Amino acid sequence: MSHYFDQSPDAGSDETIVDVALADVAFTMATDHGVFSHGHVDTGTALLVREAPAPGTGNLLDLGCGTGAIALTMALRSPDATVWAVDPNERARGLTERNADRNGVTNIRVCAPSEVPQDVRFSTIWSNPPIRVGKAALHDLLAGWLARLDDDGTAVLVVQKHLGADSLQRWLDTQGFTTSRLSSRAGFRLFLVENAAPG
Repeated sequence: MSHYFDQSPDAGSDETIVDVALADVAFTMATDHGVFSHGHVDTGTALLVREAPAPGTGNLLDLGCGTGAIALTMALRSPDATVWAVDPNERARGLTERNADRNGVTNIRVCAPSEVPQDVRFSTIWSNPPIRVGKAALHDLLAGWLARLDDDGTAVLVVQKHLGADSLQRWLDTQGFTTSRLSSRAGFRLFLVENAAPG
């Protein structure tokens, strides 16, 4: 069985075009089988891109880019920033690259996780993380990338309530982050994650 977090999904391709219209930006993107949220923008991602604070400057990260909806939103809102769109799924990376080209967006760099240079740090991370990889793998994933936030950087994560959002918030707090709830609606929590103040 193929999962959207597989490196090479074996689901047959069936691209579907989706129009995304937010208050400040709009774009068109292709979606496909084997990549999260085929044929639509999922509820969690829609909440994140509509309600997250404005992304910063410098290097921004879309962790688990899928079709690129988050990366495109960040890139259009912060045209002088570099948006790193990271996903282990090669079909997802291909879609994100093509969707950036489709919309004339040139400040997105699409990479497999191992292709991001180790010295790159991020002012902003946005993610609808792959909860279904399991708690241990999810914790490893988030710990590794959140450690690369700038000292004053922030992350915004969206997580389904019934898939452990509140326990994830408690875990993040134990890892040295200050985690606050920005929003809670449609079965999702939207969290703001910040480096805890020294001392």
